[in-house]
Amino acid sequence: MEFVYELNGLRVVDLSKPIDPATETRRCKLNRFNTGGLIPDWHTNMDLMSHLGTHVECPYHHFENGPSVLEVPLTQFMGRAIYVKFPKSDERVKPNSYVTPGLLDDYVAPKMKPHDIVIIDSDWQIPPFTPKSNTKEDTRLFVNADTANWFLAHEAKGIGFGDGVSVESSNEDVKPFHDILLAKNILFIEVLKHLDLLQKDAFFMSYSPLPILGLDSSPVHAYAIEGLAEFS
Repeated sequence: MEFVYELNGLRVVDLSKPIDPATETRRCKLNRFNTGGLIPDWHTNMDLMSHLGTHVECPYHHFENGPSVLEVPLTQFMGRAIYVKFPKSDERVKPNSYVTPGLLDDYVAPKMKPHDIVIIDSDWQIPPFTPKSNTKEDTRLFVNADTANWFLAHEAKGIGFGDGVSVESSNEDVKPFHDILLAKNILFIEVLKHLDLLQKDAFFMSYSPLPILGLDSSPVHAYAIEGLAEFS
């Protein structure tokens, strides 16, 4: 399976987790059938949960009256993105430490423009939303209200997460992070993969959801396009 493509001199990187119904731990069932007749006409019934694989979380995920995926402007699901991996060499980046405003000032602010999508990551990695989450093996960095307020003040469009940052650490941290950002339509892109294949730290990114009214979140096919001058 390929994750990097060339398109008219541009480099396209697939940032999505491949989903195999045979091994997926979250709800994912496909029923393929032929409607009959002289011409083969195959259809597939999909029984999926909204937080499947790489997915975007919208305000309706957290707020009863928040906009669902179809009520968020389409442009909120695409734009200039930056990738920031906080290094182990920085003594502040310890196992289970926080993504603090100081770290964001030093590593994100120099690269970020208003309305950017920001993907944050670290070297302390495990696959998220697995039995390893919140065990002794889970050394990922944490986010909290301070992290959220920094992104709000710097006008982030969306926050993406590599395998080195946890968004399921504790209610005390995760709830305010959601409260602050989703209230302002600042979306979350979770379970991003293949970030190590990126060659640029700024690029165009898209992660459009299924256009279903009333859906709180949606699986997406997230990808980066490197080489577009206006998004560099």
